[in-house]
Amino acid sequence: MLAANPKMRCVVCYARISFDGRAKDAHGIEDQHRELGEKANGFEWLVVYRYTDNDKSASKEEVVRDDFEQMLTDLTAGRTPEGYPIHGVMAINDDRLYRRPGDWERYLRAFTAHPDRVYYDSNGHQDLYAEGFEVKGLVGVAMSLAETRKKQRRSRTSHRNRAIRGQSVSAWRPFGWDDDKVSLRPAEADAIRKAVKDVLAGASLSEVTAQWKEAGFTTSRGNAFQYATVKQVLLNARLCGYREIVGELVRDEDGQPVVGEWEAIVTPKEWFAVVATIRERGRGKGQSPGGVVHKYLLTGVLRCGAVREDGTACNNKMTGVKANDWVSYSHGYLCKKTVDGGCNKTYKRGDETDKHVSTLVRAKLKRDAAAAAKDVPEWTRDEELESAVARRRALEQRWQTGQIDDETFFRNLSPMDQLVKELRADQAKHLAMVAAAEAATADIDTEWEAKTLTQKREMIQNALLAVIAEPGGKGRKPFDVTQLRPVWRSASA
Repeated sequence: MLAANPKMRCVVCYARISFDGRAKDAHGIEDQHRELGEKANGFEWLVVYRYTDNDKSASKEEVVRDDFEQMLTDLTAGRTPEGYPIHGVMAINDDRLYRRPGDWERYLRAFTAHPDRVYYDSNGHQDLYAEGFEVKGLVGVAMSLAETRKKQRRSRTSHRNRAIRGQSVSAWRPFGWDDDKVSLRPAEADAIRKAVKDVLAGASLSEVTAQWKEAGFTTSRGNAFQYATVKQVLLNARLCGYREIVGELVRDEDGQPVVGEWEAIVTPKEWFAVVATIRERGRGKGQSPGGVVHKYLLTGVLRCGAVREDGTACNNKMTGVKANDWVSYSHGYLCKKTVDGGCNKTYKRGDETDKHVSTLVRAKLKRDAAAAAKDVPEWTRDEELESAVARRRALEQRWQTGQIDDETFFRNLSPMDQLVKELRADQAKHLAMVAAAEAATADIDTEWEAKTLTQKREMIQNALLAVIAEPGGKGRKPFDVTQLRPVWRSASA
């Protein structure tokens, strides 16, 4: 076509959309390119290249628009990547191309790098070479930027107002809730309740992630759950019916958390407890995502009780090993001889050892169930918190009515905010203690069977310092529980 009509103008089209919606099918981009193609045909122009930046903002400095940058390079060079000349640019609107002054200046410089080009958008043909057009473009950019910021402010205000009213502001269906974002999706809600209970009982987020993957759960966007997304779900105040904005609970005029219009999955007490547990682990007191996950229940708990030739105890940590194929059990525990010690003299069959030690620990847990569910003293700082919130509210009211100046207000506001924050953190810590105490139960056997290997190991290690395993002697002999000597952890340990 170009060879048949050398005078035909070769133009490029640029299409962009900031948010591609939930479908992510680029239909908005396709619509723009289709409309531009129809206009080009009407002008008898030939579209030689289409630049596309889908789901990318033009007003955010940190967003890199790859095709926009490529277009600037090609405009400066005067040719498309395939070698076609560029006689003009088409876009649905100029704000598709640029929304920031720097981008407008770079675009204008690249466009005018070659003479006699045409530009078309919804306002018709524009002469970018005309005197004063650069200033006119900057004014348009400034107006567009101001409108963008106004929309952002309105969006933030609307978001907060809806949050204060307890309305859902989620763009996507939150995991655990139905499409209306209010009623629960039973299977997902049950999975969250179990995860909260398991984490409070010692399960790692990695285990919860594996369980959700095995159950076939996906995020609201259809992606497989990862450690970070599971953590995000469990830390969301929505679980207990509360609202958060940028990590802070939304509170009413009396300082109480705003309760949303959606159904809660767990109680506030349970949510505060699981948040405290996860964050405590994040400070290095829990299992990290990449930590060691043991395959056998008593690895590192069993200690070799063999006596060396010099009369000293071996005391090496015994390791879980796969049993030989010809025996009836799957694993055993062996004192392996290594450069750091070990004697290779003590071996215990795994199933019976696990069963006996678990029975001992469960018996102790039953005895300690009442103590484990000890009464947590009442939180006695309610009046102090109410007084601090009231003083802060009174200070703000005096400032609003002009009774105090800005300097006095902000000088006094900071320490008041800090006090309220500290009191609320202490209150949350107390609620976590209450929830942990209420979670203690005397039905140890049922709870034990439902726990993961990591949870069982943690319970064993909380109860025992070690289990000394004495050698059974040569030959195959019946399993002897008297050769396993538990060393219990004292209450003060």
